[in-house]
Amino acid sequence: MKTSTIFTKHAPAAIGPYSQAVAANGMLFISGQIGIDPAIGEIVPGGLEAQAKQVMKNLHAILEFSGLSFKDVVKSSIFLAPDQAFDKVNAIYSQSFEGNFPARETVWVHQLPKNALIEISMIAVF
Repeated sequence: MKTSTIFTKHAPAAIGPYSQAVAANGMLFISGQIGIDPAIGEIVPGGLEAQAKQVMKNLHAILEFSGLSFKDVVKSSIFLAPDQAFDKVNAIYSQSFEGNFPARETVWVHQLPKNALIEISMIAVF
């Protein structure tokens, strides 16, 4: 199995022992992204909507660096902190796709890294 790790300065650096993404056997596995602005290394202010928009920007940066787009995403996982509005996330998330949505699950979790309100990971195909 041939693998390569992905790193772009246009998405936040990993905050632990993991890669932004790993390409393996025609697939791209993107680690969970939280609403960190890569320019400052901090979570963006403005609550759930601002963080969700930043998460999607971070995912886009990793996809684009890898030569892919949201059209190539086949699976995503959304993790929400308690009491976060599912409908607001859906509205922001859906703007990145053009009809053919990937498979997905959304779960509420007790806490996310850096007290983020949302985290999204994705799998795409080359």
